[in-house]
Amino acid sequence: MANKIPRVAVREQDPVVRATNFEEVCYGYNAEEAALEASRCLNCKNPRCVAACPVNIRIPEFIHHITEGDMRAAADTIHFDSSLPSICGRVCPQESQCEGSCVLGIKGEAVAIGKLERYVGDWALEHSAEVEATPTIIPNGKRVAVVGSGPAGLACASDLAKMGYQVDVFEALHRLGGVLSYGIPEFRLPKERVVAREINEVKRLGVRFETDVIIGRTMTIDSLLDKEGYEAVFVGSGAGLPRFMGIEGENLNGVLSANEFLTRVNLMGAWDPKHSDTPVYVGRKVVVVGGGNVAMDAVRTAKRLGAEAVIVYRRGEAELPARKEEVHHAKEEGIEFRMLTNPTRILGSEDGWVTGINCVEMELGEPDASGRRSPQEKVGSDFTIDCDVVIMALGTSPNPLIASTTSGLNINRRGCIEADEMGTTSRAGIFAGGDAVTGAATVILAMGAGRKAAKAIDEYIRSK
Repeated sequence: MANKIPRVAVREQDPVVRATNFEEVCYGYNAEEAALEASRCLNCKNPRCVAACPVNIRIPEFIHHITEGDMRAAADTIHFDSSLPSICGRVCPQESQCEGSCVLGIKGEAVAIGKLERYVGDWALEHSAEVEATPTIIPNGKRVAVVGSGPAGLACASDLAKMGYQVDVFEALHRLGGVLSYGIPEFRLPKERVVAREINEVKRLGVRFETDVIIGRTMTIDSLLDKEGYEAVFVGSGAGLPRFMGIEGENLNGVLSANEFLTRVNLMGAWDPKHSDTPVYVGRKVVVVGGGNVAMDAVRTAKRLGAEAVIVYRRGEAELPARKEEVHHAKEEGIEFRMLTNPTRILGSEDGWVTGINCVEMELGEPDASGRRSPQEKVGSDFTIDCDVVIMALGTSPNPLIASTTSGLNINRRGCIEADEMGTTSRAGIFAGGDAVTGAATVILAMGAGRKAAKAIDEYIRSK
């Protein structure tokens, strides 16, 4: 029976080797492995995995096509709901979404839905001429502007294009992809082989992209609506404003945000000094403060750049918000984890460079309002970790530029744009979704928000 077959392990680079390069960690399934793993799916009559997917991919259907060897049908099925399968198959937290709801996972191992999605997505990129992701598009003569080319913007743009809209995407940076390009390391998400090619598939739908356009400076949302002739605007500008702890020493040389560090390395090629003019200083020993996926990305990147790398997190390992797979990979690569540890002060030399970080030990108390056990300081437990670089990976919030230059666009106390479930904001014709609304979250949640907003934008324009 299908549920008696053990989950097919995915092949990976050797940890010792991969900790010295930026090549992709996971190799993914080959055709034989994918077919065997697909055969484990029970094809449930009431597939809970579909309901748990933020974009509601018809999971049993595309997996069934794999078992039949019909890869075009599998690709067409996924593309009906997702414009970025190769990306989502790599970086989505399947264990807490589709795979977390798989019936097989109740008493055993869930179907490797994410790895199968990646396999189909990669096949589609290699055989794009054979894949018809959308029926013939009939232009409706209406124009919509999208701010940001990250996952929310790409999902919204592709859905609107399929509906017949002319969609123009405005990106502030010189490269498309948003967080897909600047935030996620090459060893988790290859930029040219995957991200650029997925974006090219969106371009095939007729979506136009313009880089180096900062909405709020180069032009405003009001000018897009009032002067440029767009019927609506979707804001998917992400959350790129880093947070710091506010402790002594954060202004020292050698202290930076994970956002800046990863942008320098991922987007500007600082990992390859022979071919890039962008410098990045990693020093001898790096301490990364935080426990999320961004923290794992930063610490593993620092390791690959030659530094001794340490994670400092104020809660225990069970409370780490990062994906278990990323934590597992980090440990395999030799990353040190200092749990129940909280920084209190960053130490520096007379000439203003980091020399260490002072910390205290923590212990977990009663659960707080979110259900997580609150960390409490152990009195008299101060100690110092010697280091020359400190990277703060404490989350991000939206840049206030768009809200501050758009009258009548409400934001909440965290600086996020206020929008309902469908992306409708306080201004008629302006919609928003993804991290610009929720704060830093996942790629697939941003895509889901973009898709919902596309539907709302279509309904809004049709009702005018």
